[in-house]
Amino acid sequence: MMTLPWLDLPLVWGGLIAFAVLAYVVLDGFDLGTGILFAVERRTEDRAVMMNTIAPVWDGNETWLVLGGGGLFAVFPLAYAVIMPAFYPTIIGMLLALVFRGVAFEFRFRAVTARGRAAWEFAFLAGSTLAAFAQGLTLGGLLQGVRVVGGAYAGGWWDWLTGFTILCGIALVIGYALLGATWLVWRTEGDLQRRCRRHARALGAATLALIVVVSLWTPMLNPTFAHRWFGWPGILLTSPVPVLVVLLAWGFWLGLRHGHHVTPFLCALGWFALCYAGIAISLYPYIIPPGITFRDAAAPPESQAFLLVGAVVLVPIILAYIAYAYYVFRGKVQHGEGYH
Repeated sequence: MMTLPWLDLPLVWGGLIAFAVLAYVVLDGFDLGTGILFAVERRTEDRAVMMNTIAPVWDGNETWLVLGGGGLFAVFPLAYAVIMPAFYPTIIGMLLALVFRGVAFEFRFRAVTARGRAAWEFAFLAGSTLAAFAQGLTLGGLLQGVRVVGGAYAGGWWDWLTGFTILCGIALVIGYALLGATWLVWRTEGDLQRRCRRHARALGAATLALIVVVSLWTPMLNPTFAHRWFGWPGILLTSPVPVLVVLLAWGFWLGLRHGHHVTPFLCALGWFALCYAGIAISLYPYIIPPGITFRDAAAPPESQAFLLVGAVVLVPIILAYIAYAYYVFRGKVQHGEGYH
């Protein structure tokens, strides 16, 4: 197949996969966060409304996880071959939690007894929390580095389990819960919305504190990270990130104080996007720190060009479908309405 010498295929594919992962985090994050909030919202009627806000979109949100994982396998096979054995426990835990959560979502609405409904609600809470925590463990393990010898994973079964990865897991659970709370502020009304607004205040403060702690810890993991964030002239590129985090925090608190419905959610999404940008700044050009770049891990140019044709067709279709779904199911969700 003819290649495209004028196109930097590894860079294009790196951008596509990075976009897919970010889309998954911001979209599936709020519906995982909705499940996590079952821990503080105990009324069956309110839990039904919470689930109905995400019923039309939750499975479509996970499309981006499939696209990101499949793209990594097809286009960066070396990275896939190292990441999977390095993080088997966390990735398997995440996938099982997502499956368990999906089953709980469907069976909760079909439970005929209060005890059965409560059991499936607990399963939905547990699956959402475990999936978020496992994603945080995987992210933290990737940031702290992976031992690679001869192009293969050379570490142990538990190398990923450290204090830093546990902190990242907790941070992602709290952050997803924040996305869930602000989503529910937007999509619900009445007492449930007021309680979610209170949840968002507490979770916003906790998320911001965890962003600071993780951001200060990350440069200590690798001298390259520290130089990129605090050295000259790299600090010129990195300094806008914390400044924008502070500006979004100001908009977040103003939005909650003045009763805005959408602003807190958009600001919370902005925090996630900026954190993701910070991770990209730290890692680039490494796809697996400290030694494998995205160019080292790339498949042959012919394979990348062939797969890019499919991505150019598929990604716009997915974007159009998701945009249409959110448009159709816009508006507030009330008690007694939605998925049954």
